Amino acid sequence: MENTFVVNIIHRPELSPEYAEKALGKGKGVRDESLDIFRFQQDCAHKYGLKTTIQITYASLFSDVIIEMAKADHETYGDEIGLSLLGLPCPEFKAKYHTEDFCIWMFDEKTKEEIIDDVFGKFYEAFGFYPQSTSSYFLDAYTINYIKKQYPSVKCAVATCWEEGPKAYHTCNNSWYTFMDGGPWNPWIPSKVNSHCPAADSSDDSGIVAIPHLSRDLMACFDGNGSNFGTHPQNVLRGMIYYNEAGEYEYPYLYNLIDQYRHLGKYNDGYSYNMMFVGPGWLNRRGRWEAPYELLAKSYDDGMKYYGKLKAEGKLLDMTMAEFADFYRQRHPDYNRGECALWKDILYGSNKEYFWYADPNMRTCLDFNQGGAIIDLRPYAARIPQNCGIGTENVYDASYPYLIQINYRAGYFTHYAGAGTVKSCKVSYHGETADLCLCRTMAVYEKIEGGVRLTADPVTVTLDGLDIVIQSVFTIEEGTGRIVTERNILNDLGGAEVALEEYFTGGFGTTEYQADMTDLTLGVDEDAMAYTYHGKKLEKANAASAYVTIPAVCTKVEMGGDNDVSMVEEGIAFSPVYHIALKKTVSKGGFTTWLKLQKAN
Repeated sequence: MENTFVVNIIHRPELSPEYAEKALGKGKGVRDESLDIFRFQQDCAHKYGLKTTIQITYASLFSDVIIEMAKADHETYGDEIGLSLLGLPCPEFKAKYHTEDFCIWMFDEKTKEEIIDDVFGKFYEAFGFYPQSTSSYFLDAYTINYIKKQYPSVKCAVATCWEEGPKAYHTCNNSWYTFMDGGPWNPWIPSKVNSHCPAADSSDDSGIVAIPHLSRDLMACFDGNGSNFGTHPQNVLRGMIYYNEAGEYEYPYLYNLIDQYRHLGKYNDGYSYNMMFVGPGWLNRRGRWEAPYELLAKSYDDGMKYYGKLKAEGKLLDMTMAEFADFYRQRHPDYNRGECALWKDILYGSNKEYFWYADPNMRTCLDFNQGGAIIDLRPYAARIPQNCGIGTENVYDASYPYLIQINYRAGYFTHYAGAGTVKSCKVSYHGETADLCLCRTMAVYEKIEGGVRLTADPVTVTLDGLDIVIQSVFTIEEGTGRIVTERNILNDLGGAEVALEEYFTGGFGTTEYQADMTDLTLGVDEDAMAYTYHGKKLEKANAASAYVTIPAVCTKVEMGGDNDVSMVEEGIAFSPVYHIALKKTVSKGGFTTWLKLQKAN
């Protein structure tokens, strides 16, 4: 299949941009400057032969100038005119709804509907048709379902901002009261139940194709503040990643990041995607993040120039959002097909490597800098029916819960041993133990029938003078919620016996703090126990499986395989986690186990 790299260039003419108003005050000057910036952005794209999607904001619907500009660019360049649910807090909106809130997903359900009908109605009055696309930083399932029911022309939406959670909150001086992490990093078809989850089948299909708010660095963003690492040029400036050795304004990292996304076609049947969604507040003439306006404008123009160069070379397809929705459905006829990204470090030059995977059953990340340990795991199979906004239990936290998350609940490297969430393997011999989290390696990707396989380079563990060469192989079975792990001994141990322990240390939640765990049930085969924070343990020889059921996130985590002993263990109050472990003693060959995520309750 041909290698197809698709880009969406999306602009929104915010006449009352939140960022600019905070910095510059309100009034006609801000509106005039915002209009100039929107025109500049459009001109940059068109100059390099790129079509855009214009996401009209509420404030823009009160501007005859913006409406006529959008119509003209639609006729001249084929730009799509969509409707954004960002840019709400203009004077007209505040006077009508008597609120300073501006995030559509944070309103109560009645107000969400009222705002949607208001904005879509004004759009129809201005253009004589309803849009085929819409956008927001985040769109919950309730909002998407309502839009699709009332305005069926909508087929594409910007629906989440990847990894905007506690890290973003902390880097905004604990003032960013909206969490939305845990969703896909690449386009997906949202479930009707929870918009973070890819739809499992046609009955679960919300009717739209969702795209992320920005294409981010899937390593730097996950490890740190995502706002500094994205294909939005001003993210790169905010991260201060733009000087060359001569002190000139250059940004090879931006081009490397775009190329990294192009490279993802290798893992996704020849298809790769990138997007840029930029409001005018980032380009005001007072500059931002210690960067002068001249650099802001140059970086934007240079970014468009690079996309234009790729298009001219036949390496890029520029599409509108509606065009992309049709393309995506044509290229993704199987709901269970996983999105894959074997992501390398392009910022610091290390050999660190993550593998990201998402399908209707899970989102997960394997860290090959830690031997292939699972460092992020979200149970999409649970289809958690989580509402958000005023009047719900999640006014500002719209994140999809994790089972493993090393940045919020630590990982192998913890202050208090054993307290971090991670899935890995321990190797023991003569009283000495090493965790494969300590073994740096790299991986080779392989697409196989019914799934994907990652084969790690062999690593050597030395215990009491014995060298043990181990190769780890991870197979993710599409559409099943299963990950099969092989730990293969490659060298002759001379008859020595080593113990392998495949373990899962888990928690659940959306922030650093663990909710109450007393409703958890841990079990091995038919034996079960309730979680009491007393460090109790259940063990059984040659068991079929060990499991934990977590009602709060509607999930059952189960592990099984060719084991000698299966074990579950509860944590204590100071270490609120749970452990599942499978153990086997081998002198040759290896150890194969499986992990499965299932919906519970």
